[in-house]
Amino acid sequence: MFVSLHSPTDKQLSRKDILLLVGAVLTSLVIYLGLSAATYRIGFPLDDSWIHQTYARNLALLGEWSFLPGELSSGSTSPLWTILLALGFVLHLSPYFWTYLLGGLLLFGISILVELILRRSASLYKPAYPWAGCLFALEWHLAWAAFSGMETSLHIFLVLFVVSILLTGSRNYLIAGIVVGVSVWVRPDGLTLLGPMCLAIFLTEQTGSDRMRGLLRLGFGFSVFFFPYLLFNLAISGAPMPNTFYAKQVEYLGWQSLPLGNRLLFFSLQFFQGVSLVLIPGFIQKIIRAVRERNWALLVVAAWMIGYIILYLLRLPVYQHGRYMMPALAVFILIGFLGFVEGLGFLHSRQIRLASRTYLSILVVALAISFAFGGYSYSKDVAFIESQMVDTARWVAINLPQSGKIAAHDIGALGYFGQHPIVDLAGLIEPEIVPMINDDRRLSDYMVAHDVQYLVAFSDWKPNLAFRGEKYFVASENADFQSEYGSMIVYGWSKP
Repeated sequence: MFVSLHSPTDKQLSRKDILLLVGAVLTSLVIYLGLSAATYRIGFPLDDSWIHQTYARNLALLGEWSFLPGELSSGSTSPLWTILLALGFVLHLSPYFWTYLLGGLLLFGISILVELILRRSASLYKPAYPWAGCLFALEWHLAWAAFSGMETSLHIFLVLFVVSILLTGSRNYLIAGIVVGVSVWVRPDGLTLLGPMCLAIFLTEQTGSDRMRGLLRLGFGFSVFFFPYLLFNLAISGAPMPNTFYAKQVEYLGWQSLPLGNRLLFFSLQFFQGVSLVLIPGFIQKIIRAVRERNWALLVVAAWMIGYIILYLLRLPVYQHGRYMMPALAVFILIGFLGFVEGLGFLHSRQIRLASRTYLSILVVALAISFAFGGYSYSKDVAFIESQMVDTARWVAINLPQSGKIAAHDIGALGYFGQHPIVDLAGLIEPEIVPMINDDRRLSDYMVAHDVQYLVAFSDWKPNLAFRGEKYFVASENADFQSEYGSMIVYGWSKP
């Protein structure tokens, strides 16, 4: 039975619980990788994953922080993730096995953390099976992220770690500060976690001296990792944040000009898919109860989640299944599940059994349907990257002269599989590109000035970009594997 009011409280995980969570994670791994292998072949669903792999390989084998050997750059948004990936090259387990292993371990860690949060925060949650942890291990957004080759799962884990400190009433502010500081090495927006921690200290500590001590401990733990992060970026690129932090915001100015209603619609369609939709009543129930009981810790967590969503809605598009929003999604699902469990406290025992089983059945159905949809989406995303980016990069590595300079917007696979000099039209490794990202004329002039010989781009990407020449290679024209911009093409670049 899902909930028992008469069973003893067990806040620890048994061996059976651990094995079930391992099984849930392995289910996600086997099905998602199996579907991608059956659709085209295994790989990663994003070209950005290959950017991380390239930085990691160069760090492991050359001992330098570079995308192009010999050229220092800060095109990796997540230095800590790159360092973890580099271990795979040292152990000769990369790029695939080690990356999938890290993703699986992080998904397992997330499921363990969530299960412990529920057991220690909800007195009615006394499960015979680790339902919450299994839900997170099989939630399709989180499974997609775990095997994407990106830092998303690591960021989610650290966010939930801070949430666990808040919801369980821990006053270990030094550890909290350390975790927040480490999170910035994973994604710059980890900095936002300082807000709820500071607010929680002001709301929960009773005296000014206690608040000051809490803030000092938090600040010290945070500073130990944050200031080295700033110095690292300054040494590499001369800016306090990685190039991607600036380039993405300039590239997506069009998104920022859209009406807020349109952006909210796009967000809702991505965010409320699967179990998150079913858990809306639980989320509302938990927030209402938190307001009545002045549960400041949970309200602070919810405020962070909403602020995080607003921040991204204002700056970046909700694309790639809303991967930038996934930390907020994990928090939403956690609060929604807490609300469902605590809502059972208002029912009589027989009603609890009926309600819990009915709602759990709905949740399982939603989870199963969305899990299948996620597997399908993952396989299609991998097929797109492999057939367009990776196949093109492999062809370029074999058929174009090593001295030929290539301009491209999607540089990940090109950098990993080849050794050609590259002009990065997205500005990730070339910050001087950022001001002209949306100006085709200036980009064309820049390419001419830097002796570009080849352009690797989708057929319909930036049609006003001048001087496209002969087509040397066209990637798969299978409509199922194409982007909205058509197939990837290798063009000759003719100067005026």
